[in-house]
Amino acid sequence: MKSQTIRRWSFVHTWSSLICTLFLLMLAVTGLPLIFHHEIDHLLGNSPELKQMPADTPHLDLQQLVTFAEAHRPGDVMQYFGWDDDDPNGVMAIMAPTAGTEPNASHTFMLDARTGEAFESPSANGGFMMVMLRLHVDMYAGLTGKLLLAFMGLLFVVAIISGTVLYAPFMRRLAFATVRSDKSTRVRWLDLHNLIGVITLTWALVVGVTGVINACADLVIAAWRNDSLATMIAPYRDAPPLEQRAPASRLLDIAEAAAPGMKADFIAFPGTRFSSEHHYAVFMKGATHLTAHLLTPVLIDASNLRVTAVGKRPWYMSALGMSQPLHFGDYGGMPMKVLWGLLDGLTIVVLGSGLYLWWVRRRAAAPANMTRAEVPR
Repeated sequence: MKSQTIRRWSFVHTWSSLICTLFLLMLAVTGLPLIFHHEIDHLLGNSPELKQMPADTPHLDLQQLVTFAEAHRPGDVMQYFGWDDDDPNGVMAIMAPTAGTEPNASHTFMLDARTGEAFESPSANGGFMMVMLRLHVDMYAGLTGKLLLAFMGLLFVVAIISGTVLYAPFMRRLAFATVRSDKSTRVRWLDLHNLIGVITLTWALVVGVTGVINACADLVIAAWRNDSLATMIAPYRDAPPLEQRAPASRLLDIAEAAAPGMKADFIAFPGTRFSSEHHYAVFMKGATHLTAHLLTPVLIDASNLRVTAVGKRPWYMSALGMSQPLHFGDYGGMPMKVLWGLLDGLTIVVLGSGLYLWWVRRRAAAPANMTRAEVPR
C-alpha cells in the first residue's frame, strides 16, 4: 500500500475513532449491565415473584386482566399487554394517562395471569437499570439523542473498516498476535490495540450495525405506520370515533386462528402507536429463535372483534426485529450473554487504548513541532 494511501486511511481511522470514542465508551459501559439485565434484576430483587400454584391453574381471560389492571392504576388506560417466555403465568401491562402517551411516560407492571394480582416492576419504571437503558438508548435526549448515537455508530463502523485496512500491511511485518514486549509502552499498547481489535472485529461490526438500526427505531416505526399500517386501516380513515370497545376476552383465540402456528407476543390497544383508534393489534411471533423476533400484526376491529387485516412484514421491520436481540446477545441464552459480555469488555480496552495511543502520539509530536518552528527561515 502506498504511503499516501496509508496516510489517508490513517486520517480517516484517527478522526472517525476520536469523534465517536467517548460515546462508544459510554455505550459499552452501559451496555454491559443491559446484557445481563434479567440476572441483575433478580439479584437486586426487582423481578416480581409470582405465587406458587398448581401447574394446571387456569388463566383469567384478557378482559378480566384489563379490569384488574385498571383497578391497580385508576385513571390510566391500557396501552399494551405483553408476554415473557420465561414466565408464562406473568403478563406485562403498560398503562398511561392516554393511549397515545409516549413510552418513557408510561407505567409498566406485571399481572399474575391466574389471579390478576398486580406486581410492580421497579426496573421498568426507574432505578439503576432504567438509567443504564436511557443512557444507552437516547442519553435522555429523545429522538435527537437516538440520531446522534446512530451517527456515532456509523463512525464506529467506519473506524473498524479503516482500522482493518491499516492492519493488513502492518501485519506483513510481524507474525499474527505478536506483542513486542521488549519495546516501549506505547508500542506494546499499539500491538495489543491491534490484536484485540482484530479479535473483536466481527462482533464489533455486528453490534455497531445493529446499534445504528436500533437507534433509528422511531424512524422505522414511523415509516411502518405511514406505509403498512396506514394501508391496513385505510377503510377506517373516515369512520366516526369508537364509542364502545368490545371486551378483549377472545383476542388471543381470534388472532391465533388468523395466524396459525404463531402465538401472541404483545397486544396494542386502540389509540397506541402500534394500532389505530379503531383496532386491537395482536402481534404474533413464530416458535423458533429467529421467527420469535419477526412479528406479524393481526388487526381486529375493536367494536365487533372482526379480523380486518393480517399484516405483511416489510423488510425494515424485519431488520429491526432481528437487530434488537442480536445487539444484546439474547439469541443463545447465558453462554451467548457471557460471550457478549467478554467481547464488550475487550471493546472497552480497544477504545481506551485508542485514546491513550492518540494522546501519547500527540504529546510526542508537540516538541517536534516546536523545534521545527524555532528553526531560522
